[in-house]
Amino acid sequence: MKPKVYITRKLPKPLVEKVSYLCDVRMWQEAEIPVPPEVLEKEIRCVDGLLCLLTETIDDSLMSKAKNLKIIANMAVGYNNIDLNSATKRGIMVTNTPGVLTETTADLTFALLMATARRIVESSDYLRKGEWTTWSPMQLTGQDIYGATLGIVGLGRIGEALVKRAKGFDMNVLYYNRSRKVHQEETLKIKFASLENLLTFSDFVCVMTPYTRETHHLIGKEQLALMKENAVLINTARGGIVDEDALYHALKTKQIWGAGIDVFENEPVSLDHPLLTLPSVVTLPHIGSASIVTRTKMADLAITNLLQGVRNSIPDNLLNEIKRNEVLRNT
Repeated sequence: MKPKVYITRKLPKPLVEKVSYLCDVRMWQEAEIPVPPEVLEKEIRCVDGLLCLLTETIDDSLMSKAKNLKIIANMAVGYNNIDLNSATKRGIMVTNTPGVLTETTADLTFALLMATARRIVESSDYLRKGEWTTWSPMQLTGQDIYGATLGIVGLGRIGEALVKRAKGFDMNVLYYNRSRKVHQEETLKIKFASLENLLTFSDFVCVMTPYTRETHHLIGKEQLALMKENAVLINTARGGIVDEDALYHALKTKQIWGAGIDVFENEPVSLDHPLLTLPSVVTLPHIGSASIVTRTKMADLAITNLLQGVRNSIPDNLLNEIKRNEVLRNT
């Protein structure tokens, strides 16, 4: 019998056919609407593999109903939507899709930095509303990027890719990371700083760290108070890393100059969210990796992980340590 798998969002037909050749596939048929929790709970009961997105919460309660589940293939780099400890205890492999979205997300991050600094969205709206009646010396003036100091919070793959883009603008780069990366300091010509010093001396602060219990609201009231009045905060990592209430207050009171936000603590974000009311904030709907090529690569890699798992191989992108006898428990 073919392994049974469930895919939580509609994927392009060629990718689904790749799975169907080897597996019995069921898939949620909507592209823009998340699978309802009750449907996911029903479908997961008899499958060997699950391919899911960040929009699905895969907790211990859900996994307890999955008697045959061998692998959860997350179509994302982050995996805070999955209870990794519970999966490990149950002998369920968990994978992600690292590497393939690095350059695309770094592109978006720098684009968001530029759009915020130079008030691109605000200026476009100004023109479209018919408010542009003359040129004046200080009209819609923003912040310079060339030669400024960039602080990167979390120097992973995407953070390193962002450094290379910043160097094209002759930016001075500081970084804060859980562990110091001496080799990258030498090759990329960057400097390690404490979080406090990074926030104090940076003109732009880009949040690139993974979202964990330790990084929840890592950037809050106290941290924002350290930043310059002309500073810009950019977050393309996860919404929960930044305390959104504290950020709104810092922007509203002009404690900092602006922010570019691609991720929110609760997604999709409500239209009455306070940050959406501020002209000094550029907001995006979590599109960091949203290029056609990259999203296709992500889906393809998630499928590869899924197929490796249901065929009792150790996936290349395994996140948790599962003993071989646990991988083979259902064979």
